[in-house]
Amino acid sequence: MSGAPGRRAMPGDFHGLHVLVDDDPRWNVDPLRIAEAACRGGASVIQLRAKHATDTQILEWGRALRELTRGHDVRLVVNDRFDLALASEADAVHLGQDDLPPHRLPAPARQALAVGRSTHSLAQLKAALAEPVDYLAYGPVFETTSKEARYTKRGLDGLAEVAARMDARPLVAIGGIALENLEAVVAAGANAVAVISAVTAALDPEQATRDLVTRMAAGLLQRDDGGRRG
Repeated sequence: MSGAPGRRAMPGDFHGLHVLVDDDPRWNVDPLRIAEAACRGGASVIQLRAKHATDTQILEWGRALRELTRGHDVRLVVNDRFDLALASEADAVHLGQDDLPPHRLPAPARQALAVGRSTHSLAQLKAALAEPVDYLAYGPVFETTSKEARYTKRGLDGLAEVAARMDARPLVAIGGIALENLEAVVAAGANAVAVISAVTAALDPEQATRDLVTRMAAGLLQRDDGGRRG
């Protein structure tokens, strides 16, 4: 099992649908309930993004999510904090542009955790490609209200531009992604997508996840078929 103890997650483990569960009070939902629904719906990755909770609460969620995700063979990522990621036995830590640079992670953390990196421009992506990271996120692709952002939407053209410069590591598109625009995001070159409100705000988060996973698979198949014909 990819999420089992003793195996460091590899870049290929971060393809697919990433569902971010966070503690934004606007959702008024239990992050664990959303994560469980997302796991049942076929998500590949659950990322815990907690900006309001105490460290004690984040660790409690992290450990509960670790047990849940192992049971579904889903990867677990903790946002920002490598110490809490380690304490939760997560698969990875996801670092933003204002977080600790990946090369500054302590050796034990680097050995145990895969590392994701947020980028918001071509220049940031180029810099991140030279860093010791396992996958790169890019966005916001579209306008989003799920999180506060200093960056305006980058659009499908911006996503395609960075996708053309990627190496073999996964490129995770994020920002305003929903069922209706998911295939266009995949066509632009993303091989993973991250969502918040598309699952958290859904009436049926499990079915919403399943629909996203199905639509993404269809988009990848269409892209691959087009590439073979070309």
